[in-house]
Amino acid sequence: MRVEMLTVPDCPNGPVLKERLALVLAGRTDVELAEHVVDDQAEAERRGMHGSPTLLVDGRDPFAGPDTAASVSCRLYRGADGRAGGAPAVEALRRVLGTGADRAAGRSGQGRLAPIEGGLRAVQQAVLRSFATTGAPPGAADLDAAAEPFAVPAARVLTELAAEDFLTLDDTGRIQAAYPFSATATEHIVQIVGGPTVWSMCAIDALGVPVMLGTDAVITSTDPVTRDPVRVEFTGGKTTWHPATAVVYYGARAGTGPAAALCCGYLRFFADRATAEQWTGQHADIRGAVLGQAEAERLGADIFRPLLAAPAQ
Repeated sequence: MRVEMLTVPDCPNGPVLKERLALVLAGRTDVELAEHVVDDQAEAERRGMHGSPTLLVDGRDPFAGPDTAASVSCRLYRGADGRAGGAPAVEALRRVLGTGADRAAGRSGQGRLAPIEGGLRAVQQAVLRSFATTGAPPGAADLDAAAEPFAVPAARVLTELAAEDFLTLDDTGRIQAAYPFSATATEHIVQIVGGPTVWSMCAIDALGVPVMLGTDAVITSTDPVTRDPVRVEFTGGKTTWHPATAVVYYGARAGTGPAAALCCGYLRFFADRATAEQWTGQHADIRGAVLGQAEAERLGADIFRPLLAAPAQ
């Protein structure tokens, strides 16, 4: 696959798109990425540029309609939540760039929100709400109630959700994880204000919990190099990181399988960029990027905000 990024000189949103592409393409070996600076309208028409920045995938702009004119003007992209931004959201990039290691962060690039058909979304949301209110997956009666309107056994729906990597099951069919939550202890602990303390699968999942639930929360984790604590407080829509230098590493190893196997162990909090780079230098089998706080928060929000906002049916 050939991916091209077209920008005008000094485009302020070019670095934003480049960073998001680095996240989505982490671990991909099947993509050739090129960048072009476009100076004038004639070149924009020749290259198929529809504003700056433009992304071309195998020569096609997946975000432009058939009648979109070539342009060197600033470009805005509308997100799933209706807000406009200067670059496509991470989840939108995953959708258009297809499969690869990016599937580790979101169902082969299709996002973490299950389809409505067959009771998949209803059961997924029942599982997420149970974790959010009790800290644990729902019992059989609650699962049956969620699946009943669709005339499908809850066990079958869970199996389909696991096959599509919306959640994971153990050998007995019990829920092990439902992204962003884990049913077993992890190093990423989220205290939901007014609710339970839960475990998340990774750093990005932890950052997505407060946004998904629309609530305040306190995240605690540990730098795997120094063992120093990392703490993120969500209060009234604002976040505070301790230490102030903390970052997140977003990575994945090549291969196939669920996110729990491919990337959850490589999406971690670090006390600062130096320890993140030290740790990644010790793991030659992974590819990814060190994220600043704002980008890590945006990524968590992009992935998890829609999960309980969308109707179940």
